[in-house]
Amino acid sequence: MDKAEENLKVPAWLNDPTLYHNRGDTTFQGEDSYYGDFFGLDDLFTENPKVADGMEEIYKTCIGDFGVDGFRIDTMKHVNNEFWQEFGPEMLSYAKAQGKDEFFMFGEVFDTTKSFTSQFTTRNQMQAVLDFPFQEAARNFASKSQDTRSLETFFAGDDWYTDADSNVYQLPTFLGNHDMGRIGSIIAADNPGSADTDQVGRDQLAHELMYFSRGNPVIYYGDEQGFTGPGGDQDARQTLFASQVPEYLDDDLLGTDATHASDNFNAGHPLYAKISQLAALTKGHPALRDGAHQHRYASEGQGIYAFSRTDAEDQREYVVALNNSEQQQTADVPTYIGKRSYTQIYGAGADTVKTSADGKLTVTVPPLSAVVYQSSGRIPHSKAAPAVALQEPAAAPADNGRINVTADVGGASFYEVTFEARTAGGGWAPIGTDDTAPYQVFHDVAALDAGTVLEYRATVLDNGGHRATSQSRAAAVPAPILTMQKPVEGSSVEGSVELSATADPEKSSHMVSFERSIAGGGWTAVGSDDSSPVYSATDDLAGLELADGTVVRYRAAMTGPGFSVVSEPRTVTLGEAPQPDSVTVEGSFNAGMGCPKDWDEACPAAFMTLDPADNIWRLTVDLPAGQYEYKAALNGTWGVSYGADGLLNGSNIVLDHPGGAVTFRYDNRTHVTTAVYASQQPQAVSAVGSMGLELGCEDDWLPACDQAQLTLDPATQVWKLAVADLPAGDYEFKAALNRGWDENYGANGVRNGGNISYTHDGGAVTFRYDHATHLLTAG
Repeated sequence: MDKAEENLKVPAWLNDPTLYHNRGDTTFQGEDSYYGDFFGLDDLFTENPKVADGMEEIYKTCIGDFGVDGFRIDTMKHVNNEFWQEFGPEMLSYAKAQGKDEFFMFGEVFDTTKSFTSQFTTRNQMQAVLDFPFQEAARNFASKSQDTRSLETFFAGDDWYTDADSNVYQLPTFLGNHDMGRIGSIIAADNPGSADTDQVGRDQLAHELMYFSRGNPVIYYGDEQGFTGPGGDQDARQTLFASQVPEYLDDDLLGTDATHASDNFNAGHPLYAKISQLAALTKGHPALRDGAHQHRYASEGQGIYAFSRTDAEDQREYVVALNNSEQQQTADVPTYIGKRSYTQIYGAGADTVKTSADGKLTVTVPPLSAVVYQSSGRIPHSKAAPAVALQEPAAAPADNGRINVTADVGGASFYEVTFEARTAGGGWAPIGTDDTAPYQVFHDVAALDAGTVLEYRATVLDNGGHRATSQSRAAAVPAPILTMQKPVEGSSVEGSVELSATADPEKSSHMVSFERSIAGGGWTAVGSDDSSPVYSATDDLAGLELADGTVVRYRAAMTGPGFSVVSEPRTVTLGEAPQPDSVTVEGSFNAGMGCPKDWDEACPAAFMTLDPADNIWRLTVDLPAGQYEYKAALNGTWGVSYGADGLLNGSNIVLDHPGGAVTFRYDNRTHVTTAVYASQQPQAVSAVGSMGLELGCEDDWLPACDQAQLTLDPATQVWKLAVADLPAGDYEFKAALNRGWDENYGANGVRNGGNISYTHDGGAVTFRYDHATHLLTAG
């Protein structure tokens, strides 16, 4: 670093290099997801108390000195849990001391799994996170017209967010953003060739779902003007005022003939009018914004999804029905009240509808539209509290650090169920209140020792003020579960084998040991690690002189207070795995590639080509923008296929494709399939080393030398430099990116790693660099 830059940062502690992780750019895998630099941005050592205290002071200054009312916190999932557990409560406490009782923070956790995203508002004590799961569910419903029952399943998972002081109602919901692209572009990609009126209708339907369902709706600027764009990031940052950016001028906006060559502040735009209408309606009927969200009806396939919203004080029921099909649909929707008139306050249809004796409301909904009906009076008061009983509490399948506690409640009126827990000899403490059936919470017990016995009970409050409490039931905190992450099951290994494992739930006090078994023999200790959240070790098989084809198994083990656990083993084979006869990229895009159908494992157009230089299978194709799923199928059949993370018969790999060329690569050693884009490539790559003079450079080790520059092969996304005649000798080299040393990769693709050694017999040689692995080879 230049001497003049050593003390530039303010506050001064930011200039201390020991307060950063210093591990190079993140790969977003394993522990590197927490400790790696984010696209060149230095990653702070947030586990260090000095860093945590310093960050808190910075944010307190924003609140105290500048009057900031809230924070949107980026990339929250890439920071250790302990930081948020201290930061969140401290910021709220400080803000309230400044008189900001409504101070609000929410974080970006780019993930669509509720059991994971909810950890940040429960275990990590933050107020809210952006509702990425909702964005995916809304897209599937409104843009893709998928089975409406998926929305029923989606909203049933909202209880993951329920704890003693927060719930799902606090989450900001959204339809698109700068990262994934605008909802307009998403709808256009999901419905290629459809009419503008159809795309506008789907856009309006998505906004209706967002405004009428639980959560805090967030509009991405320009969506109200029908902005689109080919993808995310810079492709989704159009200005409302006239633009001169060429990439924006050819955007096809929804609902208008306007372009970005002129200002777009049109209050008469159909999307602007629709969003204004929705905002005004929810303001006039607060239950549509803050009321309890109760699932009511889901048709089979496309059609009507319905729910009700009810304010706990007003006790007036609103029934919302949305239709994601292109035909008018009718459904009998359950309600809280029988033989009662409901008045339409939104949408097209009958002005008034009366429920049947059993409380069914018959609603008819036009295509790609919504209707809302309001009950003519309050829900009748219950005369007595309903019966309530607990099911047997059990560890939640998706999060071993939480116990699922469910209450069965008799009756069918509006109820609120409060759950409580206590340890032996302790007092009852609330762990969450649920206002919609099924009534449940996911109690976070990650901080407790395995085997700790907990007692649970539930109290139901009906709408007449009556209470009833269940008998208590007991459960023990489960032992943590260890899962091997590396090596990949069934992969081939040579030399040093990377081992890694994760624990659920994670604790900074864990110590994980790794063991090896050769050819079915006994287990031998390999190493141990206490560096949470991903525990790793390396096993050097080279010195064991094992024959190719030897089967080796690895497992992880851990002991602690109240437990001793062992992971399921991972089995690998020593030596180079024989290549399959063929590898097919089978997926939901196959028909678009010219195959007879999607998921066509035998389609020649989807066959990849093996590159003998690095034993990687590749295929480059042009695809329309959209979200796809795929796997790698071997030998033209479904018999052997590899999905996410290289798992045999694993889940589909999801591809959010911006449109254009994409290169798929499959590595038979790890069975991992990835998608690579030209936009991800550096501007330049040089083979810089001790052969610089031989290449014609002015000296060795010059990354800017023209003769050392590799050329990107667009068909394979591999950089290559063919040298016709390199003198025999022993050489060392690295890959230097963008004609400088700021980013360079050495042996094993390690950033700033050691030099790569190469003995050459003389003659032609080709240097090859794969940016997906950062490996530079010569041969």
